[in-house]
Amino acid sequence: MRRDHRPNWLRRLAKKAEAWRTRYFLLPQFENFGDGGHIARPQDIHVHGRGISAGDNVHMAATRTQNIWLTSWQWWDSHGRIEIGDCVLITPGVRISSSRHVKIGDGTMLASNVYITDSDWHGTYDRTKEAGKTAPVELGKNVWVGDSAIICKGVTIGENSIIGAGAVVVHDVPANAIAAGNPAVVVKELDPAAPRRTRMDYFADPAELEADMESLHRLMLKGNSLLGWLRATIAPRRGD
Repeated sequence: MRRDHRPNWLRRLAKKAEAWRTRYFLLPQFENFGDGGHIARPQDIHVHGRGISAGDNVHMAATRTQNIWLTSWQWWDSHGRIEIGDCVLITPGVRISSSRHVKIGDGTMLASNVYITDSDWHGTYDRTKEAGKTAPVELGKNVWVGDSAIICKGVTIGENSIIGAGAVVVHDVPANAIAAGNPAVVVKELDPAAPRRTRMDYFADPAELEADMESLHRLMLKGNSLLGWLRATIAPRRGD
């Protein structure tokens, strides 16, 4: 479909149903989940293990074919934790696996298919050894990780930094830098004094933001009808 044919009341009903499913089936799997979050397709977000938490205004958007997986390993001497800060964006296909500690800073954005892990998951010579070598991973505030990047054990990424698409990060990345490649290296430094807007700014007034988004949806869906939506769903035409 080129556009959303639903009438606005149907969109709002679907949003309420999604929020209900999130509240009763997904959020109980977290140790803590803050206020103001938005979850798209909670049925395709999988949370396994203890010690997984998220802050306020966290957005997670999965798809039917690109699920989100948050997994903490709890076995023998491994007690993984995943700590997601405020205003974090997690998009389709993201996987975060922890047997020690993965911390995602406030305002960080994880593009599709990003993988973050704090463990090798097997020993180099003993392939039956669970977890293998481990070291905590920390992403600072306002980090942007590009599509299909991999963040490996022991890595710290400084605030405001950007990780290029497809990068494999095995060493620390300083603050205010762009890193790319396999293995990732710094290819550009950012001006720390340059003005910037972050996702924390975006959510500075959640009530106003919600009202603005509702007004936008009403405008975009204006004139849509239930019969029109059914027709476009059952018998789509060119231009729908």
